[in-house]
Amino acid sequence: MTASFFDRGLGEFLELVAKRQPAPGGGAVAAVTVSLAAGLVAMAARYSADLADGAEGLADEADRLRERAASLADADADAYGAVIAAYESVRRGDDTAGRTAVRVALTCAAEVPLEVAELGAATARLAALFAVEGKKDVRGDAATALLLAEAATRSAAHLVAINVEAGGGDSELVRRAADSVQKAHDAAVSAPDLR
Repeated sequence: MTASFFDRGLGEFLELVAKRQPAPGGGAVAAVTVSLAAGLVAMAARYSADLADGAEGLADEADRLRERAASLADADADAYGAVIAAYESVRRGDDTAGRTAVRVALTCAAEVPLEVAELGAATARLAALFAVEGKKDVRGDAATALLLAEAATRSAAHLVAINVEAGGGDSELVRRAADSVQKAHDAAVSAPDLR
């Protein structure tokens, strides 16, 4: 990948997602969604600083989640590019080395959305706090963050399962992704207005 998706405007990123090209795809969109959700959490935490002890620290934590998730949009595109290159190697007739490269590339392509899922679950947990206990004016923003984080976590976990199955990878990655989905779901259920 030559330039980060975040060096482009939102409009250009949206156009890239809609093009007939492999990246940015679902993994990058899930990463951006988690990043946006974490940004909403950080905002809600900052507005709620006078209500909740430790809100500033939680805002800083949300900022860390936002920044890490954003970086995974590019990482996902790079990982998927490696999968495509590995499959092209097999098509060119480099069977043994190519099949090994495909397995390795698919494992890497599963690890990126796994991290997105884990960040999404952590974001959902923080969002749930502010959806319930945050300043009333920003509870809707925190609830939006919670719903987005839960959806992105589920999406990323699905991508993990697809890549593990395709590459005959480690089922532990799928288990960890499912654990993140459960954590995000539990966070959503903990917010009474979202049930």
